[in-house]
Amino acid sequence: MMPMSSGRFFTSRLVVSALLMLCFASPLGAQDKSQPWWRHAVFYEIYPRSFADSNNDGLGDLRGITSKLDYLHTLGVDAIWISPCYPSPQFDFGYDVADYENIDPMYGKLADFDVLAREAHKRGIRVIMDFVVNHTSHQHPWFLESKSSRNSPRRDWYIWRDGKGPGQPPNNWESSFGGSAWTLDPTTGQYYYHYFEVQQPDLNWRNPAVEEAMFDVTRFWHKHGVDGFRLDAVDLLYEDPDLKDNPVLPGKNEFGDPKMTNKYNDNLPQVHDELQRLRKVTDANGQVLIGETWTDNIDELKAYYGPHQDEIQLPMDFLFTTVDKRSAPGFRKQIGLAESSGGWPVFVISNHDIVRSYTRYGDGQNNDQIAKLMAGMYLTLRGTPILYYGEELGMENHDPVRKEDVKDPLGQQGWPEQKGRDGERTPMQWTSGANAGFTQGTPWLPVDPAYSTHNVAFESKDTDSILNFYRLLLAMRHRSPALLDGDYIPVDQDDPNILAYLRRSGKETILVALNFSSSSQPFDIGQATHGVSRAKSSVLLTTSSTDVTVKGDKHTILLSPYAVFIARITP
Repeated sequence: MMPMSSGRFFTSRLVVSALLMLCFASPLGAQDKSQPWWRHAVFYEIYPRSFADSNNDGLGDLRGITSKLDYLHTLGVDAIWISPCYPSPQFDFGYDVADYENIDPMYGKLADFDVLAREAHKRGIRVIMDFVVNHTSHQHPWFLESKSSRNSPRRDWYIWRDGKGPGQPPNNWESSFGGSAWTLDPTTGQYYYHYFEVQQPDLNWRNPAVEEAMFDVTRFWHKHGVDGFRLDAVDLLYEDPDLKDNPVLPGKNEFGDPKMTNKYNDNLPQVHDELQRLRKVTDANGQVLIGETWTDNIDELKAYYGPHQDEIQLPMDFLFTTVDKRSAPGFRKQIGLAESSGGWPVFVISNHDIVRSYTRYGDGQNNDQIAKLMAGMYLTLRGTPILYYGEELGMENHDPVRKEDVKDPLGQQGWPEQKGRDGERTPMQWTSGANAGFTQGTPWLPVDPAYSTHNVAFESKDTDSILNFYRLLLAMRHRSPALLDGDYIPVDQDDPNILAYLRRSGKETILVALNFSSSSQPFDIGQATHGVSRAKSSVLLTTSSTDVTVKGDKHTILLSPYAVFIARITP
């Protein structure tokens, strides 16, 4: 705590920023080198269509990403996850893969990827590929051969079944894009299964040849400098072999289909056996696995770590995104559940399938402040954070207003109840110039009108911007043993407005206090000292515009609405 005295002091954001730069100009202490690199890393998802366009055709590309590596390095990014850039007919914008071992010409060449990986590694940035493990494109050579004949050597690489009767699919399973999950192929008179689009047939992971072919994909990309994989739709690898009907629920879904529970084609136990085998292959190449692990509860999430921490190192905690807007008790509860999982937490607040956090959490008036609040939380928790491109700028959803403007097949089929995912995939905002500096051509999606002030060039010059807050926060994270490896210790778990916790490692203790309320809230630093005699606090970073006031033998901070307060506690 501050030395005992009467009076007050004012915390200026600009002064704190300058002090923070000095404070973290040299390491506070050595990192725990025994820990794997991904525990200390900050990941950054890049949607390649929308990040940077080097040839002005309106689409982002690999050379564009390479040109922005210095920006990512100065931001504080340690690894980039690149959404699919494989050859693809683009029915689902790359998540329908036609060749796992090449680059789609719209993004460049394999040689361009090699340059990207090499230049990233020069800057200490690892490269993660999006690995679409559940399905391929209907134009993949494997599927073309599989559909050619019932006697094809690759027939069993996909899931083919006879219908129940004329015009009747094998069971009631539904596609997540609407309609039946089964499509009749006239060539052989059988149905093939596709959890997603008709153009995305599911692989049959029960076939050892499929498993080995997919394992070989990881070995191929290892030779091209890939440090790991984000496993797309990993919970869907296995289906019930008897094709039992899923339980039907009352009502209709957004596509007008019956609601149902995917009991027999989602999150089956065999998925975990497969992941243990995949982990052995990637471990041999020093690669990390990140999981797109949609789960209903913390026990399901916990299972993805494996019984001996031998499955996915970094399963994403999407339960975090289900917390009610700006709820300190809600986030406190979910953090506690993640801490109880026994694995290394991976907190996510945005990605290419989720409405951007700036839009989802904002209140329409204090969105910039709330964006800093969310960053102050998920970048100081124990675990590995994954940023989504533009999150550091406060990019917001820019949704289409007419069906004819929708590019995403999910929106095309579900309109107007389902508007699709175009809104969270708009071009990265680099400058205040035309098309936000993304391209000199016509961008594939319209740029959000807010780009004039929410862009890299503009925010770099504004010391109080969201971007500079991220830069300061990430600099602090990288230099703090407590934030990298320390325990998570909740403080005052009954406070309805303020989420507060300590991060403690060795001799360093960091206090984080976050005001989730739209009004100023008092917070007593004394409760965070946990009995440390004559403890002192030194402010590292705050967005609060209010005073820190000494009242008798207590030190009460009055946190302004949606304020972030981070301090070091010392004896």
